[in-house]
Amino acid sequence: MNYILFDGPARNALLPFTFTRPVADIRIGILTIREKWEKYLGSTTTTLTEEYLSEKFPMVEMEANVMINASFLPNEVLSEMVKNLEKNQAIFKGDEVIAFYTNDTQDEVDFDTYEIIDFNQDCLTVQNTWDIFAKNDAAIREDFDLLTDDRTSQPIPKSVNVIASENVFIEEGAKLEFVTLNASTGPIYIGKNTEIMEGSVIRGPFALCESGRVKLASKVYGATTVGPHSVIGGEVNNSVLFGYSNKGHDGFLGNAVLGEWCNIGADSNNSNLKNNYEEVRLWSYETESFTKTGLQFCGLMMGDHSKCGINTMFNTGTVVGVSTNIFGSGFPRNFVPSFSWGGAAGFTTYLTTKAFQTAKIVMARRQVDFTDQDAKILEHVFEVTKKYRKE
Repeated sequence: MNYILFDGPARNALLPFTFTRPVADIRIGILTIREKWEKYLGSTTTTLTEEYLSEKFPMVEMEANVMINASFLPNEVLSEMVKNLEKNQAIFKGDEVIAFYTNDTQDEVDFDTYEIIDFNQDCLTVQNTWDIFAKNDAAIREDFDLLTDDRTSQPIPKSVNVIASENVFIEEGAKLEFVTLNASTGPIYIGKNTEIMEGSVIRGPFALCESGRVKLASKVYGATTVGPHSVIGGEVNNSVLFGYSNKGHDGFLGNAVLGEWCNIGADSNNSNLKNNYEEVRLWSYETESFTKTGLQFCGLMMGDHSKCGINTMFNTGTVVGVSTNIFGSGFPRNFVPSFSWGGAAGFTTYLTTKAFQTAKIVMARRQVDFTDQDAKILEHVFEVTKKYRKE
């Protein structure tokens, strides 16, 4: 069967992360949503997404296709239902479609002609940016079970101080000595070719993805995910780094999400709790206003290719767009548009020529090319976010 993951109605509520990727490529837990579906289905997937993203994330459409709403995370029950779909059947949860079997193009689907199958069980969904960290605990636990089932961990080194060793899984090539792992509060997954440096203290749930690093004497609280080729240091709590991002020095990052190719300067901090303990409001691209999150703890949302200098201070519930460069003393405002350059004293436009030059240097350090596709995507983001910048 040909499986296609589509963005669904949550796409705009997941900006700025979906400026540069389909919903399917959001990381939550250990894996991306796409990786979860592919593992459960035993099949590759392609993507139906925004037109400007489709060159990098193409759709392969065949005579028979199963379309899957990527904001729904798979589990064993749901994935079996999807695999068993037949022509003109659709799975719904409430009023929202999860998946449907079609021989037609996406634009021609009429669900009035479909047999509707109700999915009444629980499953994780990603409907808002803050879901990525708020539901990361449950997502890590599900992915841990999925990835480690019937497998044997590499041995835990003798110098490691460990609690609940049965909840620790170490992949080949991982290096860790003289660290403390407390997996009594949740599983700890240590991926291939990773390193946890001496003196670090980690509480689960925690995931260190392939080639990730934890710097010396770091303090990490669950539920935290360090994506592939990412680095953390200092104090980190309930945060998700998608991949290729660095928070390598002292300073606090909490209840936060960083996209790819981000860098947090030394001694930078984000607040995750308001002084008056009130509910946090977060900038929404969908409503173009600050929206209630229902959360008391909510920190920093930072889009791809954004950076901040040393000693940067982020207020509770700050949203930073794509390709921003923040520096200077004081607190920048709670919403920093894409391609902004500056800080609390004010911002100017970060021109694409300069932003692309930096991106090429940063990506080359990890032996990754900045492609024409990447440039086209960021050019589009630059244009559609002009209205938020003071030119």
